[in-house]
Amino acid sequence: MNNRKEHIDATGASLLLGFSALLGLNQVCIKFVNAGIAPVFQAGLRSVCAFFVVLGFAYFMRRRLCVTDGSVLPGIAIGCLFAIEFTLLFSALDYIDVSRASVLFYTMPFWVTLAARVLVPGEQLTPVKLLGLASALVGVVLTLGDGPANSNPNSALGDLYCLVAAVAWAGIAIIVRTTNLKRACPEMQLLYQLGVSAPILLFIAAMGGEYLREPTVTIWAVFAFQVLVVVSVGFLTWFWVLSIYPIANMAVYSFLAPVFGVIFGWLILGEQITLSIILALAFIAVGIAMVNWPQKNRSK
Repeated sequence: MNNRKEHIDATGASLLLGFSALLGLNQVCIKFVNAGIAPVFQAGLRSVCAFFVVLGFAYFMRRRLCVTDGSVLPGIAIGCLFAIEFTLLFSALDYIDVSRASVLFYTMPFWVTLAARVLVPGEQLTPVKLLGLASALVGVVLTLGDGPANSNPNSALGDLYCLVAAVAWAGIAIIVRTTNLKRACPEMQLLYQLGVSAPILLFIAAMGGEYLREPTVTIWAVFAFQVLVVVSVGFLTWFWVLSIYPIANMAVYSFLAPVFGVIFGWLILGEQITLSIILALAFIAVGIAMVNWPQKNRSK
């Protein structure tokens, strides 16, 4: 049965908003946990723990987990991209602040919509949708410009890490939609990423020789939240939505994640919400409306 939908309905919008909020909060969590657990080791340990959580959930829900359906090679590919993505993102948050990292990392919609236009049949970018993406970008730029400059000498490296991580994330989305992975359940797709990335990330951490910094009970609790909620629940939701709704329409919701990051930065880190942030939210809302604007049926 084909469950694909032509546009994002209320259910899809609610799930994407919730996922964007989780991702925004996750940026704050990663930076917080970096103080106690080295970035790459944190990423690898998170993949190991989340793998068993997702595997247990899949068996409990009786999902079909299959490696004989032609999904192994693309599964390994997305696992490698997953390792690259989070090696770079977690490391970048050692160098730059959360708002800047979020904005650069969430350039992903640009890469994924451009690639989808070429690689995914039926994915069209109309002038209205392009204007919607541009409007959302204005909101993200306003968010970035609102924060103070980072004086870390490695900040430029952190910027580059985030941009490459965004490309890796876009690559995962495209591979899922254009290979046999699109027939795999969301749990299987996520298990490929976690299972392949875990040894890669732990190997990179071992090569760097850094594991723990100054972990506390609070840091371990936040780490557990990432495993159970952000990775296990959040990314399962993301892949389910990815299998149902058009990439170009859903990708723009990722622009909300850096805004949520700034909001959670205010709530958790005491940062201020200024007029620029309010304007950013307005531009992003307009962008979402334009990207999801219904197209006229010209086939009659």
